[in-house]
Amino acid sequence: MTPFDRLHHVALICADYERSRHFYTEILGLPVIAETYREARRSWKLDLAVGEHAQLELFSFPDAPPRPSRPEAQGLRHLAFAVADLDATVAHLQGHGVVTEPIRTDELTGKRFTFFADPDDLPLEVYER
Repeated sequence: MTPFDRLHHVALICADYERSRHFYTEILGLPVIAETYREARRSWKLDLAVGEHAQLELFSFPDAPPRPSRPEAQGLRHLAFAVADLDATVAHLQGHGVVTEPIRTDELTGKRFTFFADPDDLPLEVYER
């Protein structure tokens, strides 16, 4: 058995902290665990809960260079969130002005999913349970 039994967190660096904070807390509805301003680094760190066991860390760093999301390149491709009701989730996102791709069906699992992007154009996926 592997000792790597659960993903603890994913860390993101954002271009506009307030915009990204609003997106992840108000639109996606992720609860805030902790929010800290680190004076020495002139940086915010926002810890968000994703379900019961995972977290998303949102960082702001002054003058962080953008990382291309498209075309697809090596490294992180996207983050995927499991949702109970894909149609309601897509309607919620679209109701907040978030552009989503058409819903597709995973040919291997038969589950439906779609993609959208965060304020820094990081691809995000919602995948039905």
